Amino acid sequence: MIKVLIADDQDLVRLGLRALVESEEGLALVGEAADGLAAVEVARRECPDVVLMDVRMPGVDGIEATRRIVADRELAGTRVIVLTTFELDEYVFDALRHGASGFLTKDTRPAELLRAIRLVAEGEALLSPSVTRRVVREFATRPARAPRPHPRLGALTDREREVVGLVGEGLSNEEIAGRLVVSPATARTHVSRAMVKLAARDRAQLVVFAYQSGLVRS
Repeated sequence: MIKVLIADDQDLVRLGLRALVESEEGLALVGEAADGLAAVEVARRECPDVVLMDVRMPGVDGIEATRRIVADRELAGTRVIVLTTFELDEYVFDALRHGASGFLTKDTRPAELLRAIRLVAEGEALLSPSVTRRVVREFATRPARAPRPHPRLGALTDREREVVGLVGEGLSNEEIAGRLVVSPATARTHVSRAMVKLAARDRAQLVVFAYQSGLVRS
């Protein structure tokens, strides 16, 4: 059973998400919150597998709430899906940087949202190549900033560094395999090893590390 926590300051949004989660076999709603602080408190009490987190909430917003949840060692198994009104919300990259496993817009179809919950609960990142590329383009338009290499970057092989850069570009494992002329299994292995060496929670965090380390080609 996948335990889900809903955090949104709009009553109607919470009502709709609650009805969706409660109607799906294999999912269990363990709590609701109308602001970020309450979301953190409920998460610590219920230890959900997945949190559906609105970005803009009064007081402690969704980004700070995500940071606190991800930083809590007791919630190591909790994953956060950020919900935004706009696909390129100005806070999306910050949410990923603070540990969110992905994001969805609030007009996402119910079936897609339910699939996302299951995907993230299994430890995958909710960043499809197309969505990642949109985040990439948005990030690329921001003023240039000096790279901040990950402290463990030196542990990567040259091929692993190359693979992390391609993940940052939004390529899937299959696309990486095609770019490097290797098998998809080999590409997956490189991605997995890079995640372990960089202590990345998931693929979403690997994208962030790629940008911060300057591994993504402009």
